[in-house]
Parts: sequence; C-alpha cells; structure tokens
Amino acid sequence: MNSPPSDLFNRLRSYGQEHVLAGWQELDEPTRRGLLGQIARIDFEALRKLHARRDAKEQVPSADRIRPIPTEHVSSIPIDAARLGEESLMRGEVAVLLVAGGQGSRLGFEKPKGMFPVGPVSGKSLFCIHAEKVRAMRRRYGRPVPFLIMTSPATHDDTEAYFHANHFFALPPTEVFFFQQGTMPALDIPTGKLLLERRGVIFTSPDGHGGTLAALQNAGLLDELTDRGVKHLFYFQVDNPLVQIAEPAFLGRHMAASSQASSKAIAKLNADEKMGVLALIDGRCGIIEYSDMPKALKEATDSSGKLLHRAGNPAIHIFDVEFLRGIARDADALPFHIARKKVAHVDAEGKPVDPKEENALKFERFIFDILPQAERWLVVESERQHEFAPVKNLRGEDSPETAQRALSNLAAEWLEKVGVRVWRDAQGNAVPVELSPLFALDIADLAGRFPAGRVIDRATYFE
Repeated sequence: MNSPPSDLFNRLRSYGQEHVLAGWQELDEPTRRGLLGQIARIDFEALRKLHARRDAKEQVPSADRIRPIPTEHVSSIPIDAARLGEESLMRGEVAVLLVAGGQGSRLGFEKPKGMFPVGPVSGKSLFCIHAEKVRAMRRRYGRPVPFLIMTSPATHDDTEAYFHANHFFALPPTEVFFFQQGTMPALDIPTGKLLLERRGVIFTSPDGHGGTLAALQNAGLLDELTDRGVKHLFYFQVDNPLVQIAEPAFLGRHMAASSQASSKAIAKLNADEKMGVLALIDGRCGIIEYSDMPKALKEATDSSGKLLHRAGNPAIHIFDVEFLRGIARDADALPFHIARKKVAHVDAEGKPVDPKEENALKFERFIFDILPQAERWLVVESERQHEFAPVKNLRGEDSPETAQRALSNLAAEWLEKVGVRVWRDAQGNAVPVELSPLFALDIADLAGRFPAGRVIDRATYFE
C-alpha cells in the first residue's frame, strides 16, 4: 500500500489530523497496519468535543451540596449478614476484579507493580499475595471465584507471562481472565492535533481506572460473569496487600441492603492526608478528590474533634453485576476528566519535541463516577491497620517498608488473639512475621493450631 486510502486521508483532513500520516512512504508495512488500526479506533468527533472543553473548569461541587456520608463500622455488621455473604460465596456468586495497569516506576521497578516483592518474610509479590487470597477463598467455599485482572498496554504481556511462569499460583487457568483497559490519544492544547510518539505511532495513554467498565464490556466479561451466575463483583487495586478480598461481612451487608455499589472507607489520619473522601453530594454517594474538597469542609470537625468528612476512599468496592451491565449500555455514562500534562513527542517531520511546560491534554475516566448513579448504596468503615497499606512510594509513607510492617502487625494481632506471643519493639511493631492466606485467611483459621505458650521472636513465615 504505497498511499493511504483516500477516504481515510479525507476523513483525517476534515478533522485537521492528516499530519499523522506524515512519512507514510518511509513506514514499513507492520507500522502502517498498526497506524491504520489506531486511527480506526479513534472517535474524532468525541475528541473534537473534548478539546472544545479544554479551558472549562472541572465541575467541583460547592460546599452547600456536600454532606458527611453515613457509614457503619464493619465490626457492627450482624452475624446474619456475614452468613449471607458466606452463602453467596458458597453459591459461586462472587467474582474478584484486580486493577493492575500500573508499573512500579516510582518504586524503581520497571515491571508491572503487581510483580513487586512485598511479603515481609517470604518476599512474595503483590500478585502472589492476592492470588493466594483468591485461592484460599475458592478452597474454603468450594466454588470457583473468577479472578479478573485488568492490565494496561504497558503491563499486559509481562503480567500474563508472570502468571504463566508461576502456574497461575495454582489457580485454574480457566478462572483467571486478563483484559486490557482502553487508551486515549493526547491532544496538543492550542490546536487539538494528535501527538505522535514516533512517526507512524499515535501517542496514547491508559484511559483511567474508570475505563474498567468499558474494558469489561468490550472483553465480553460482563456476559461471562452473568453466564457463570456471578451477581457481585469485588473491586480493588493491586498496590494494597492488606485488602480483605470479598470479606463475608461486607459482602453480606451489601446484599442485605440490596446495594448496587458498596464502598469501604478508612478514617483519614488528618485533614491534609492526600486521600479522596466519600461524601453525600446532592444526596447521592460520591467521592471528592482531596485537592477538590473545600478547605472549610476538609478541616471541619464534630463535637468530639473528629473530622466531619473523614471517610477516606481506599478504592475497595462491591458492585452489583446487573447494575454495571445497565451502566455499560451507555457509552457516555462515565465522563472524561481532562488533565494538562507535559508529553514528549515528535513533530510531523519526525523531530523530537521535549516540552518544558504543559503541552497536552490527557483524558481519563474515574471509577468513582459510577457511585452517584446507584439508587441504593452502602459505605462500611474498616480499620486502616486491617485493610489499607498501599505501596506507592519507594520510601517514607505508603512504601514497601510501611506495607511490610502493616502485614507483620496484622499477622501478629491475629496470632496474639489465639494465644501466641509475638515480640514487638518499643514502638509496638511486631518482629517480621507473615501468614500466607493459604495458612490463614482470617483469625478463625488459626484457632487450635498453636500449642500453649508459643513464642515468635524472629522472622517467621507460616505457609
């Protein structure tokens, strides 16, 4: 194909995007096919409308529309609700969705973040710890637990290869589903022109965790879940090794409330903690980014001195599958959010451009835009030390060190509750100790497994 199809050229020209074909004659055939495939997937009219919004301010709710979200604590959930959750698991009605599109660049780890070693004694990866929890659930309840893993173009091949190399961590391969989130092109801010990563390749980036819904739909996984009798989808992110996957009490309370979208909350440490907040917005459940929360509301306290808006968002949700199917029928159900970024690219002549200031518009969808669409919703508060220890930074807060400490402290708490003595330092942190989910999925699994007087005074791993 010496020249691009004339109808394609005319279509591109009608949107002022014909520059993406620059250097066509010098491109090899695979690159030409790849470029044509990229162009075919682009909705140019939608991009034109997004570019027209480039100077519009993000719609942040005013203070008078925001109220503290009602929550209930996980410890107060009735036993009957927990039993509902267990019965649902025993019927095979639950699937698990892991969002794993990020790389470990901020950790100095140029692989998918899920491959990062975080076990405080075992050195097991985030992927391994999560997969073992799913496997332990499957073993306990005697039913399949479909494990859906959303990757990105940057992590997909490595993630699949890692699971294959590790024999899917002993999960049945037919119950593990990899699917890729979508991508969006970036646009030059003043002109709206597509940016080129290199000649013949349009620059794109992942379309955000809100792209999960479209990706599930496009991969046919919503239909797959329905065919398998799955009614509830547990959602979480790869960087949190402490998450309690499809905890029966949370699941059962979600069911008892006939909730369409249920969320865990973690009490914020202080007003300035960089954590989104679950709140009532016009009477609906929603999430406000920490940077968007009005200062007066962010710092407001109740009569006991606690933050009024303290329900931090750890990105742990349960969604009703039928509710998701209904939203997925509307391609515009989740809006795109626009961010201005610096994007290195090449010009139409193939020369590198390294911008010194923001030059591009990027477009993302956020999963929390689903929440306000739920007529019935639920927020359950959990303790930070039991459920939230993300791995985001190489050092300091939310680092591998803090996550490993949290894993050891939680394991020590469980062991101490069944009579095991665990050495702790002056700050109250336990000696490195780790429980594989296959050894104990929760405290109940530890009952009667240790002799009286057992002491753990050195790094110990139970598998």
